[in-house]
Amino acid sequence: MKFDPGFEIAAKKDPLGFVYGSNVFGPVPEIRRLDDIRSSLADRNCSGPQDLYAIVMDVGETGDRAEIEKRNLLFGAVTYAAGIIGREPVRSQGHIHAVSSSCGASTPEVYEVWEGEAFIYLQQRGTDDPGRCYAVHAAAGDVVIVPPGWVHATVNADVTKNMTFGAWCVRDYGFDYETVRSHNGIAYFPIAEADGIGWTANPAYQGGSLVVKRARTYEDFGLRPGVPVYRQFQEDKDLFLFVARPQDYPELWRDYEP
Repeated sequence: MKFDPGFEIAAKKDPLGFVYGSNVFGPVPEIRRLDDIRSSLADRNCSGPQDLYAIVMDVGETGDRAEIEKRNLLFGAVTYAAGIIGREPVRSQGHIHAVSSSCGASTPEVYEVWEGEAFIYLQQRGTDDPGRCYAVHAAAGDVVIVPPGWVHATVNADVTKNMTFGAWCVRDYGFDYETVRSHNGIAYFPIAEADGIGWTANPAYQGGSLVVKRARTYEDFGLRPGVPVYRQFQEDKDLFLFVARPQDYPELWRDYEP
């Protein structure tokens, strides 16, 4: 990894997946394929890599497992293939985090890029008017926090390389895809261009302007730049309680800017 994840985990390219260290727990990867996301692409009949990304939910060091579970947290990792699907870079289809029964709220997610480059795309709502929309560019070591209730999708920002990230989320996570699928995708489609990633509006939405920006730091959330978010949990087990219980931290979400 270009950026240290904070524990022994490494991404594989062929086939897509992960290798765990001897003191690390984790599941067999699930593979998301092109056919799984066609309904949310600009060109549903496009060709491209069939295996888009591998995802492992609930990974970490064995000695941390009880403390992670106690706080209803979960750490996951995802590795994306290089390449293009139609005119778009390899990406996820987009979703909203469903309301978790543990807290009665949609929950946030804390992304940390380990290798390659990503755009974390966010839009405020899944309705016809998507509200504020952002495409946040993140390189290895950058963090992006997705707030509760927002549509979001992950894009491989460098089509020549694989991209890998880790993320903190709630343990009883759930995904709502219907609002995105009912609009044939997110409000702005990423387009692979010669000089990087461009964005084109999805005509199924009305309104919503896009801001393209670099990832910021999150001192307002108590996070330290350059320190792996997994290691920050090890040093302060309650640091990410805002993920599992976002309703207890309204000041973090009021006028939130990614």
